[in-house]
Amino acid sequence: MARTQKNKATAHHLGLLKARLAKLRRELITPKGGGGGGPGEGFDVAKTGDARIGFVGFPSVGKSTLLSNLAGVYSEVAAYEFTTLTTVPGVIRYKGAKIQLLDLPGIIEGAKDGKGRGRQVIAVARTCNLILIVLDVLKPLGHKTLIEHELEGFGIRLNKQPPNIGYKRKDKGGINLTSTCVQSELDLETVKSILAEYKIHNADITLRSDATADDLIDVVEGNRVYIPCIYVLNKIDQISIEELDIIYKVPHCVPISAHHRWNFDDLLEKLWDYLKLVRIYTKPKGQLPDYTSPVVLPVERTSVEDFCLKIHKTLIKEFKYALVWGSSVKYNPQKVGKDHVMHDEDVIQIVKK
Repeated sequence: MARTQKNKATAHHLGLLKARLAKLRRELITPKGGGGGGPGEGFDVAKTGDARIGFVGFPSVGKSTLLSNLAGVYSEVAAYEFTTLTTVPGVIRYKGAKIQLLDLPGIIEGAKDGKGRGRQVIAVARTCNLILIVLDVLKPLGHKTLIEHELEGFGIRLNKQPPNIGYKRKDKGGINLTSTCVQSELDLETVKSILAEYKIHNADITLRSDATADDLIDVVEGNRVYIPCIYVLNKIDQISIEELDIIYKVPHCVPISAHHRWNFDDLLEKLWDYLKLVRIYTKPKGQLPDYTSPVVLPVERTSVEDFCLKIHKTLIKEFKYALVWGSSVKYNPQKVGKDHVMHDEDVIQIVKK
């Protein structure tokens, strides 16, 4: 691919190569079934709380120190690399939500190909709602690119939205391509060649944005996860103020010092923004609302029905209507059905049949 010139005539050929590469990569990630070796020791941690955050980074950048100081959990800290060998969980309470933190072992170059237990580490990272990439300020930003490359190779897309491509397989009728805007890279030939690599000869493809060949491959593969990510630059106690000003301009980035506990409140604020959680307070009949323990829901599922299911699945069967106070309704209180979508810090009272 590096030797091929990029122009209209070779786009078709490059698309084919990209698809072939993605296919081979997937086979690397999910090895062919064979003798079961049993799961890795201490890797699979049960999911608890309202959200899950994983710390990813090279060895000795201060992930364990950060976890110890944030959550008060002791994760072994020492001056040599690879001190942490399994996943160490911790929990913090922030704005009434329980957030699970996972200190993952350090990953190295080639982790996506299975070096240094990298595969298990990245597999745990796939299940997180937010990834914190912990970097050392004193080491060059090449580390950031390396880690991104390892995660991308494993089907994790950081700070991206899923590509706006409609894809539907069918039994006959060939490949139909419709695009709602001008395409700079994909045309019918290229799309056909990429799909042929996956042995797909009948499908409807709708391109609703200017998509690349990689976007199309992501949609066809269908096993990509889209996770928000924050870069945490640790050890800022060892640099000058001028350097700190430059660092602050990097997008999605928070400089901290885990050892001195500097700038933790800024980090927690940013975590909350990126997790996009919504707090709903409950109100028992004839009593004041309980502002101490909200029910926390992800922002895309905040209807009254989702709220009921979060508490208990039998609640929705006995549901008659709900009374809601807050910014999502016109009147306080307002009587709503189970499809009503609630906003952050609303108060709800459920009336059963």
